[in-house]
Amino acid sequence: MFSIFISRFRQLLLLVPLLALASGAAAAGAKAYVGNFKDNTVSVIDTAAGKLVATVPVAAGPHGMSITPDGRLVYVSGDDSSMLSVIDTTVDRVARTIEVGKMPHGVAITPDGQLLLVAVNGEDRVAFIDTKTQAIIATVGIAKPHTIAIRADGKVAYVASQDPGRFALVVIDLATHAVIRTIALEKPPRDLEFGHDGKALYFTKAGVNAVQVLDPATDKIVGEIPTGASPHYANFFHNTAQGIVVVQGPGELLLFDPATNKPVRSIAVGRQPHWVTVSSDGKTAYVPNEGSNDFSIVDLATGKSATIAIGNAPRKVVVQPATGGMKASIANFTFAPQGMVIAPGDDVTWSNDDGAPHTITFKDGSAGAKSLLPGETFRRAFAQPGSYDYFCSYHPYMTGHVIVRAP
Repeated sequence: MFSIFISRFRQLLLLVPLLALASGAAAAGAKAYVGNFKDNTVSVIDTAAGKLVATVPVAAGPHGMSITPDGRLVYVSGDDSSMLSVIDTTVDRVARTIEVGKMPHGVAITPDGQLLLVAVNGEDRVAFIDTKTQAIIATVGIAKPHTIAIRADGKVAYVASQDPGRFALVVIDLATHAVIRTIALEKPPRDLEFGHDGKALYFTKAGVNAVQVLDPATDKIVGEIPTGASPHYANFFHNTAQGIVVVQGPGELLLFDPATNKPVRSIAVGRQPHWVTVSSDGKTAYVPNEGSNDFSIVDLATGKSATIAIGNAPRKVVVQPATGGMKASIANFTFAPQGMVIAPGDDVTWSNDDGAPHTITFKDGSAGAKSLLPGETFRRAFAQPGSYDYFCSYHPYMTGHVIVRAP
């Protein structure tokens, strides 16, 4: 009997490493991709484990970054080149390079993932890339384009133009690929971002220690968020209760109330933080710190953070969406995000975060939500590839779509 016990005990000991490996594999989290400007690399970080897992060589001077809604491709512009590197996140290697023109700066992708915009600073134009073919399909002339923000409905983009003496925000119609208006500024715009519901455009200006809040319905500045020295990036993310500003001077994240534009509290990060993005659940912020060559993972509820040493002069960051389904919010009579791209078999969960009931009515007559009361949710899995357009039958101007795309 004792010998049988010993034999079984030894078998269990042999299983322990295998169980640990299996547990570690299951715990792997969404990956964050950080562009190291001076190293010409992108650091890949497992956000659950909080560690660097890969380093990917890319075009010289990685500047702008954008990730497809399904998290499968990362686009990286090379400021010191004329190239756009396309990283395949399944293998963490550059799968393709696209010639776009001299000194590409900011990049932005439409909510449905079908169109990528690239600010080609050295050639005074914005290029439009079809993400299915990876080919440039149009360009529009804009002087010294720097960064780009696309509204949640995917219909217009705002471009920060840093043309000396003629600083401006330039508005592009994405259907016609044409400039439709220009908003003159007295100082150079740095970055600009639409809040998740498209109600406000947040942008920063060189030499101004505040974030400008613009109403895109009127193109008027309707508010200002006071900050410390050199605010760079500001946004109100989906699933975050407060907006976030990256303030480079003091090395902090400033949280603000998007209803009043008043600062709420600050969270210290590394030196000269450059960018920020958040996890799919809105609980964690990811911050590359250009001045200290590291990366902060911040718990937004507690303010506690972990720091990871990465490459030289990290600037931009993108993070994969959570796997196993996507989440959408109904708020302010808007579906956000308005467009989603998922794989066959994935699901979408809508939550009614509004004060009024809404429906989710699919144009093809397939199963939706006949009436979703405030606080209720609706979940649907999508088995077949295709495009699924939907709307709220109570408020038909509320529209959205789900694209199911095979790998």
